[in-house]
Amino acid sequence: MPAYIVMGAQWGDEGKGKIIDVLAERMDIVIRFQGGANAGHTVIHGETRYVTHLIPSGVISGNSINIIGNGCVVNPATLLEEMDTLQKQGVNISPDKFIISPAAHMVLPVHQYLDKILNEKIGTTVRGIG
Repeated sequence: MPAYIVMGAQWGDEGKGKIIDVLAERMDIVIRFQGGANAGHTVIHGETRYVTHLIPSGVISGNSINIIGNGCVVNPATLLEEMDTLQKQGVNISPDKFIISPAAHMVLPVHQYLDKILNEKIGTTVRGIG
């Protein structure tokens, strides 16, 4: 059974989400194994523009099960907002198509506050990941 891995070799806009969108149409499972909402993927699928920050962009094709894995950092408020936006665009965000690992890390408002005051000198996105 073949497996494909799409991994960035640098930090920044590499088009990973767009590649995942194309591959996901033929995949059973798409897993995001690391990162948090500081990332963003914009995918144009058909005539619609989708933006994901946490949810793997494979969810857009509707063919694969999409998983947020252990190494991801999840802000529940951001996740709910993203789920709502995608559902309004007609994307199926249901338990049979979208799973969150119980070992994924959670980011709460206190983490965002600490990120802001402790990492001011290095500069972060203040999303609680710094």
